[in-house]
Amino acid sequence: MTKLYGTSRSRSARSLWALEELGVKYEHFPIPTTEAKSAEHLKRNPNGHIPVLEDDGVVVWESMAINLYLAEKYGKSSLWPPELAAHADVYKWSFWAMTEVEPHLIAIMRNRVMNPPEQRDEKAAQAAVEALKAPLNVLEGALKGKQYLLGQNFTIADLNVAAVMSWMPMMRLDMSSTPNVQAWLQKCLGR
Repeated sequence: MTKLYGTSRSRSARSLWALEELGVKYEHFPIPTTEAKSAEHLKRNPNGHIPVLEDDGVVVWESMAINLYLAEKYGKSSLWPPELAAHADVYKWSFWAMTEVEPHLIAIMRNRVMNPPEQRDEKAAQAAVEALKAPLNVLEGALKGKQYLLGQNFTIADLNVAAVMSWMPMMRLDMSSTPNVQAWLQKCLGR
């Protein structure tokens, strides 16, 4: 049985979304981040983080790695494109979301929501909002004339990027200058 360890209020949500999209039967153990360094969980992931996937004896940690693994194994007719060049696009967009978008979103969340009020830095949050403009413009251009990142079909690339960007509406970030991104994100999150 496939098992996923990690609360849905973390990056585990990405992997839960992938499991649901793929229709994989799984067992969910909603371990909170505060228990990720427990002796039991450190046996699953020596880094002390969630999520962790156990699947037929294979143990995978890191949400993007989990999602790529799941899509390749279970999504051959749905989330995983058949062409090798498309695999490169899946990797490119998934890693792009982690490196170009997620750090800015984390900075905004920490400085506007997560940190205690006395530790919040609105200048740092605003700098992250400004820094987000460049990658959003890249995504805006990439989506021009397309339904999804790789064309007309929703793939794991869309899921991975949308999962990272799912925090944006929650933080009420203005996306009006990138209408393609806004429409695409709403379509993805509406799944």
